[in-house]
Amino acid sequence: MEAETRCSETEAPYDIAVPERQTLPLVFASPHSGARYPEAFVAASRLDPLTLRRSEDSFVDDIFADAPRIGAPLIRALFPRAYVDPNREPFELDPAMFRDDLPPYANTRSPRVASGLGTIARVVANGAEIYHGKLSFAEALGRIRQCYWPYHHALRELIDETRRRFGFCILVDCHSMPSVGGPMDRDAGLARVDFVLGDCHGTACAPVVVDTASAVLQDMGYVVTRNAPYSGGFVTRHYGRPAEHVHALQIEINRVLYMNEERIERGTELPLLQERVRHLIRALGALDEERLAA
Repeated sequence: MEAETRCSETEAPYDIAVPERQTLPLVFASPHSGARYPEAFVAASRLDPLTLRRSEDSFVDDIFADAPRIGAPLIRALFPRAYVDPNREPFELDPAMFRDDLPPYANTRSPRVASGLGTIARVVANGAEIYHGKLSFAEALGRIRQCYWPYHHALRELIDETRRRFGFCILVDCHSMPSVGGPMDRDAGLARVDFVLGDCHGTACAPVVVDTASAVLQDMGYVVTRNAPYSGGFVTRHYGRPAEHVHALQIEINRVLYMNEERIERGTELPLLQERVRHLIRALGALDEERLAA
């Protein structure tokens, strides 16, 4: 396995771990595990560094780190979700956050914007406001150009290359979720299951993809649900085109399974989860075009 790093003008916005030879029709992506916080961003925030990290899917890239050894590439964002979120449309922006007018192509009315979690987030996952003051649109555009677009360009290349090689591609978008629904969630205050599988209610991938993932995880003793409270974000909706032989599945993992949520530290259970995820990777990698088309 070798690591491939692509750089923006200032710093690498993502990296890709690739197998010596890709043998599985899979691409794994971790868009929210990035933890490189620019100094200027931290200085502009009213939050302490630990609170800023509440939106991270911390250590999810570790959970899926064996994918390249098994035969599939893994791309991970290095920038934090609180800085710019690659699991949103490129311009889901809240006008109230900016001191100048937004361009007409900005989506200012999406549910994500209303909750404060647009492409440039207003709040972290627990609802705490990020900024002291307002931003300029130029600042948002710079983040999108330096981080968002390079990440998606690289992800698209991985998907297209996998489809050329195997005839189809299964994209697994890897996330984690708090163990209890937060104040802005529909399940606020409720304990969550172990895994939530999102296929955009059956539109983003063939049924056998989500059926296989669910069966493997349930056989290991995990409690699994589908599409609630997470049915799939922008990545799943945008790239999941079964008619074009690209299938996308979002996986949400309960953080209590592998980390200390308060201190944002790896837990002793992480190696066991890594081992079990290896079985999931192999099971998804065994799917072929005939089964996807059934």
